[in-house]
Amino acid sequence: MKKSFTTVGILCSFLAYSQTKKDSTEQKNIKEVVLVGKKPTVENKVDRTVFNVANSSILAGNTTWDVLKMAPLVSIDNNDVLKAEGENVTVYINDRKSVLSGKELKEYLKTIPADNLMKIEVITNPSARYESAGSVINIVLKKLENEGLKGSLSVSNTQNRKNSQYSNFNVNYHKKYFTQTLTGGYNSGDYVSKSTNENYIYANKSLTNIKTESNDNGQSPSFSSTSEFELDSKNNLGVILEYFQYKYKNNAIANGENYLDQVFNNAYEQSQNNTGNHQNIGTNLFYKYYDKVKNKIFDVNLGVNYYGNNSDSEFILNQQIAPTLSGSKILGDNFNRNYYLKLDYTQPFEKSGINLEIGGKIDFKNNAIPNDYYNLSTNNWVYDNTRSNQFQYLENLNSAYTNLSKTFFKKLETRIGLRYEYIYYKIRQNVGNIEKTNSYGTWLPDILLKYVFTENFNLSTFYNRGIWRPYYSEFNPFLMPNNNGTYSQGNMDLQPNPSNRLGLKFGFYKKYYISTSYWFSNQDYWNTFYVVDGKTVNIPTNFDGSVKKYNINFNTNQTFLKNKLNINLNLMYSYTDNSDFNKRNNLVNAKNYFSNVGGSTNISYTNLFDKNINLNAWVGVYNQNNGNSFANRAMVYHNFSATKIFPKIQLEASLNFNNIFMAPNYDSTTFTEIGTFRNSNIWDGRGVTLTLVKRFGNQKVKENSKTNVEKDSGGSK
Repeated sequence: MKKSFTTVGILCSFLAYSQTKKDSTEQKNIKEVVLVGKKPTVENKVDRTVFNVANSSILAGNTTWDVLKMAPLVSIDNNDVLKAEGENVTVYINDRKSVLSGKELKEYLKTIPADNLMKIEVITNPSARYESAGSVINIVLKKLENEGLKGSLSVSNTQNRKNSQYSNFNVNYHKKYFTQTLTGGYNSGDYVSKSTNENYIYANKSLTNIKTESNDNGQSPSFSSTSEFELDSKNNLGVILEYFQYKYKNNAIANGENYLDQVFNNAYEQSQNNTGNHQNIGTNLFYKYYDKVKNKIFDVNLGVNYYGNNSDSEFILNQQIAPTLSGSKILGDNFNRNYYLKLDYTQPFEKSGINLEIGGKIDFKNNAIPNDYYNLSTNNWVYDNTRSNQFQYLENLNSAYTNLSKTFFKKLETRIGLRYEYIYYKIRQNVGNIEKTNSYGTWLPDILLKYVFTENFNLSTFYNRGIWRPYYSEFNPFLMPNNNGTYSQGNMDLQPNPSNRLGLKFGFYKKYYISTSYWFSNQDYWNTFYVVDGKTVNIPTNFDGSVKKYNINFNTNQTFLKNKLNINLNLMYSYTDNSDFNKRNNLVNAKNYFSNVGGSTNISYTNLFDKNINLNAWVGVYNQNNGNSFANRAMVYHNFSATKIFPKIQLEASLNFNNIFMAPNYDSTTFTEIGTFRNSNIWDGRGVTLTLVKRFGNQKVKENSKTNVEKDSGGSK
């Protein structure tokens, strides 16, 4: 597209010059004409949907986490788990796989200002180059290219039920062959959430109602540095340093009532005080060879990541009938180390028209979770050796891949990929002196075909096989109290879950896209429950049985009023067949067939009344049925913002209204062999944010370097 605009610009300049020369006696001055090519907010490509936000008003007053939730095809559940088209995702930042997930990833992305974003790629059909069983979300940050010093400073204040503040800076210096970028942020806030649980056990007809209110305080400083040296026109060398810290305090009060066959039995109150300090330090040394003429790329990435978490959790249980006071205190000192070497090479062959990608990765992990357990005795904490636990997870994952791409007849684009992964891991815990090892190899093929009928009509199809492996902490068998009086526990017997996915995508008139997919697996792992010694325990478990999912998505991006008004609409529908699964696992009350309906729309207006005022509105609705858990109500998010730009002083002021009509909530019921478990949450997401952004220097931005195949069909790392 860039080449097209350049060609048109040269042609127009030539014609204008010729006309001026020819009519010089009649017309002395001709105003300069500037052609500006602007990417649409949403681009639909054969394997991905690209959310171009670099110049969008959606960034105003938001963090990267806020904008990520607004991306097409993306949804989020109450545990801060990101999904794309209803499936779990792997998150990459600037083509580098993030070592964080869940709440830690959320807190980290909240420290990255949305102002740093260039685009978000939702890759629903990742090539063999990616380490993922499902979809991939690649967050691409801006890269400034102009000489000298430039950057921005922003401050935000959010008023929810309580107050929170956020500030960040972004500084870039570029001089000839050297580029240095420094980014930092600090987030401090207080948040309130409420939850209601209804746990019903079939065997003795017992019902427990639990109401919990939780108050959280967190501080999240972060800092990153990227140094890049251009050795010559083809060779770059650089180093990335990242630091993220999350200090937190949590106070929660849970009030529970127990009934036996609808007759009141007893009640209790549990208080929790939890403090912790989470730290993440990452280093990545990279070398890149890029021949722009021949489109050759060779990437080398050597990285080390460290994650640590010190925590102190106190749980005090007060049984209100026949009063008894008991308590537990758990001290954790977790540490995780990750070392990796990754190589990627891209080579086009002009004569044959084939583009070749090959690469591989060696990855080592050493994760340890020691927990010291204390019992409350006459107002003193007494160490309990029998319930303390030292858990360790060691992993070596080696992978290699190849992708071949070629276009036939100028209409048929093809990509065939094959990835091989071999994993060896060891699990150890000192309680019971248990040690388990496992190793296996996996072939993961994928294929993608796209046929262009005309300029306005194209059809693509794909197949890929994936494998979703349990997260290391899901193996940990330590029995951890929850803040609502129940318990959580990992499972050392968890196995990986292979899956297969096929799909079709139809695009017409460059504005409308319909995609369908079929996902199936003969095994899955979901959360279930069991009761032991009066404790209700939540545990991830493998279940055998076939699961089939059918998805259809519709997306359109429209611009009106000379590109000032932009509207993006995304609608999603999925149908799941769990009949075989429920029958084989005796889930008699669970739904054999269920649907998910959802969608989102983003509306933005640029330069209102020609006064440099930008408006943006976003609404997302999601029905969270998943596995053996079914939504009792849909989740609704919405966001409205207005931004005033003062170009002379490079200042922006934004007012952002978050979920002002309805606070975010989640309500679902989980069905298991022993009973049903309902969980309803409402959290502190309703409020107003005021943001001021001060810029300095020339903010010219360039794209990350990718080959034409990567740009058109999606390669990336």
